[in-house]
Amino acid sequence: MSGLVAAVDEPRAVVVAFHGGASTAAYFDCPGHPRFSLLRAGAALGFTVVALDRPGYGSSAPYPDAMQQPGQRVSLAYGAIDKILGDGSRGGGLFLLGHSAGCELAVRMAASESPAAAAVVGLGLAGTGLRYSEQAAEMMKTATATQRPVGLRELLWEPARLYPADVLSGMTNSSGGAPYEAEMTKTWPRQDFPALAAQVTVPVLFSVAEHERVWLTDADASAGISAIFSAAPRFVLDEQRDAGHNISLSVSAAAYHLKVLSFVEECVVAHKSAEAELEAG
Repeated sequence: MSGLVAAVDEPRAVVVAFHGGASTAAYFDCPGHPRFSLLRAGAALGFTVVALDRPGYGSSAPYPDAMQQPGQRVSLAYGAIDKILGDGSRGGGLFLLGHSAGCELAVRMAASESPAAAAVVGLGLAGTGLRYSEQAAEMMKTATATQRPVGLRELLWEPARLYPADVLSGMTNSSGGAPYEAEMTKTWPRQDFPALAAQVTVPVLFSVAEHERVWLTDADASAGISAIFSAAPRFVLDEQRDAGHNISLSVSAAAYHLKVLSFVEECVVAHKSAEAELEAG
């Protein structure tokens, strides 16, 4: 698997970020806009940040059979993290951050019974939900692995005023997604997401863009999200003002990333405090 890495010596923790559909790891290091970069912000605050090209993207794209099953994708991602970090410090542990379709992998990894999941200290999600908006639900009926539905751009990139012009012209021309995603997006909201969320036992930050148009974000929807993370010791729901679906490419990217990194720091502190209590008996 390929990706982008911003490594620091003796990191507080390692943030592992997963982009959404028809995108790449560059989502978290917006070309031409360093202020929007999660990698740069994280490194500046003492975190190592790894943005992976999800299975089916980047260097793994030619091998669709190796990632058709969810367990394969989880193993690939954890293996890539180990290979990238090598013998380097993980600091306080791993924090998994998912955006849109990338939330599927992040949640699966956090809920995994793999020994590697023991290093996870927190989970951050944005651009996902339990119920699609009416417009998005209609589009999903025609979605395929090779063709993006008509009107998808309006859901993902509006209001246009919230994105730099060069970002709109470049990122909206991205290629199609991985073959497995067509089916994955259909079963995620009502089946896989609730089942997996109930198995997450680390703190969760759930971020909602003020102008999210793919998912329902009303009070009932928010309450539903909170309820499914029943085993999480802490759940924080945060609305990011002046942002659309693609938060990390919007004018509010820096503000959003600082919130995420603040939450990561809180997760590290909480994890270390819990370990100290156990040692003290």
